[in-house]
Amino acid sequence: MAQSEAQALEGKAALVTGAARRIGAELARTLHRAGASIVLHYRRSAEEAASLVRECNAARPRSAVAIQADLLDTEAIPALAAAAASAFGRLDILINNASSFFPTPFGKIEVRHWDDLIGTNLKAPLFLAQAAAPALAAAGGLIVNLVDIHGLRPLKHYPVYSIAKAGLVALTRALARELAPEVRVNAVAPGPVLWPDALEPQLQQEIIARTLLKRPGSPLDVARAVLFFAQDAPYVTGQILAVDGGRSVGW
Repeated sequence: MAQSEAQALEGKAALVTGAARRIGAELARTLHRAGASIVLHYRRSAEEAASLVRECNAARPRSAVAIQADLLDTEAIPALAAAAASAFGRLDILINNASSFFPTPFGKIEVRHWDDLIGTNLKAPLFLAQAAAPALAAAGGLIVNLVDIHGLRPLKHYPVYSIAKAGLVALTRALARELAPEVRVNAVAPGPVLWPDALEPQLQQEIIARTLLKRPGSPLDVARAVLFFAQDAPYVTGQILAVDGGRSVGW
């Protein structure tokens, strides 16, 4: 008999980066509902992180903690991985969700733009995966990277972000080879799910019009895809799952 969603990840521990708000918070809630204990990483959103920890612990005592870290500080990443692994005595799942997103029109790109976008979207996932790999291997674990359909097809005026996400797609496949057979590594590529503040309304409508389903998705759509990799896909690694309403097909 298949396990229920509430039991499927019982006894497992997950680290979700950027978990205090938006898609990250839904990822944390969904994995928690499936039985996992959750380490919520946050950078600045301390109040939101604390609120989500209280919510999770009210539903299941001592099942969530929050850890602050600046993922642009590469030297701090091993400490984050160690704290996550020690929080519940193991680490089964790493979700690289934290991300920066803002336009960088060609001709106006600055080094600080590159450092921020590449740092959060590519460099941090690499070094966090490297630091967490021993704990994940011991658990026969999983890494899921949150990429973007624009890592496969660049978004105009966002070249650095698109480059960073393209690198994360490549990193997903590279890590699948490097960490096999102990650790599976996959990615979810959301489309129009939850709009960043920097995205103009006109561009939002243009993006929706290009989907096959002609509507935006929700954070729960993304979380369900991550949950699929965590509980229903033990023989899947190195794959990119688009959750984009068919935009990548009907481009």
